[in-house]
Amino acid sequence: MFWTSYFLAVLAIVLAWPVPILLSRAHWPARDPFTAMVLWQAIALAGGLSMIGAMLVYGLEPVGDNLIAGLRALAGMVLFAAPTTALGFWHLFALSAAALLTAHLVFTLLLTYYKIERQRRRHRELLALLASPSDDGPGTVVINHDSPVAYCLPGGARSVTVLSDGLMAALEPAELRAVLIHENAHLTQRHHLLLWAFAAWRQALPWLPTTRLAQEAVNSLIEMLADDVALKTESKVTLIKAIAIVASGSAAPPGAAVVEPAGLAGSSLQLPDGAGGAGPSTTASRVSRLLSPQPPLAGGLRATVLAVCTLLLAMPTALLIVPGLLG
Repeated sequence: MFWTSYFLAVLAIVLAWPVPILLSRAHWPARDPFTAMVLWQAIALAGGLSMIGAMLVYGLEPVGDNLIAGLRALAGMVLFAAPTTALGFWHLFALSAAALLTAHLVFTLLLTYYKIERQRRRHRELLALLASPSDDGPGTVVINHDSPVAYCLPGGARSVTVLSDGLMAALEPAELRAVLIHENAHLTQRHHLLLWAFAAWRQALPWLPTTRLAQEAVNSLIEMLADDVALKTESKVTLIKAIAIVASGSAAPPGAAVVEPAGLAGSSLQLPDGAGGAGPSTTASRVSRLLSPQPPLAGGLRATVLAVCTLLLAMPTALLIVPGLLG
């Protein structure tokens, strides 16, 4: 238990600092956004599990040879008023910190979901009043605004893709198709769930620079994934032109009141977080990727990265659970 806690602590530190920094500076994720996205998720999950597990295992070390035995002993102390003299100050502190961090992460995840859903609900209500259906297919609406704007609003069966008059006037038919395919890819691949998870992670641990790097990387990767879907039917030139036109109307930060077409003045209609494309750095990365395409990640390297992802998730899980099962 003692050495397990230290190993988990070291793993948590490595996954919270040097590994994400190195990954954020790497160039290969643009060659395989899906694999990079899986790796970011594995880093986040393994890092959080190691952080909480290290404190939990250290705190239970005096009362059990493994996590399960320690939890049983702790349950006896809490439920049946068993003596707690075996636990010193630092052990109680570690257990309290583990419980508080777990509660904080779960609460932040739920609170972030509630805030996002509330924003989307209000935005959807305004769109019902101020937008009109588009001829480009079901689930697509148009707002009366001269600036080129395009974004999707997730909501299950109520999901909608929003376009502006200015965008439709600026795009050629093929470019408009590319935009629609791109936005629909966000919906079908459930990218909003990834954005929610990493936004909550950053909200929960804002003091950790890694959370900012992870969120920025995920924002960029989901745009690349959607671009790859559009490229299956549209040319690179078409997609680049569409990206440039959409980006010209997305200079405001996410969530800013950038939509004020006629009739919306004072309505506070706001773009959802991440709407209307991405930030300048993400747009530049997308265009650079399309202008100077790199070969896809080799099969062997891809398999290696996925194996690392599996190992990252398996190590803390095995260290926490397997000794108790074997015992």
